[in-house]
Amino acid sequence: MEKYLAPMQRALALAAEAAAVGEVPVGAVVVDDATGEVIAAAFNQNITLNDPTAHAEVLALRAACQARGSRYLDGCTLVVTLEPCVMCAGAASWARLDRIVYGATDPKTGGLNQGPAVFTHATTHHKPAVSGGLLAADCAQILKDFFQAKRV
Repeated sequence: MEKYLAPMQRALALAAEAAAVGEVPVGAVVVDDATGEVIAAAFNQNITLNDPTAHAEVLALRAACQARGSRYLDGCTLVVTLEPCVMCAGAASWARLDRIVYGATDPKTGGLNQGPAVFTHATTHHKPAVSGGLLAADCAQILKDFFQAKRV
């Protein structure tokens, strides 16, 4: 997990950018594991774009596929500040990612280790490896701060 520390820090910086424009602070990057290079990065933009599918993960996956010229991202890892939802987990499966690394657990809408646990189902065709908890406290704090400010 240590090799994903710098990408997670980048994802956290993206989450801060999201918060600054009023979006829920989630950042995501796609890493080419062969080179360690970040090939795509994004933050939530579903408010800005008026698009319920414009989650950080989906936007990063789209950009990575464009960068690679392929709909598949084998040999890549998605690093994201919050446990992906069911939609994002499905997109990651369709993209054939090797791994997903996330920071904070999402007990309400998480789709990997919470609720539906998408990759535990026999009907899921491609199941990336999943690791959670990288910089979890930092990833959770940015969300807590964002929603606390909304309540004031």
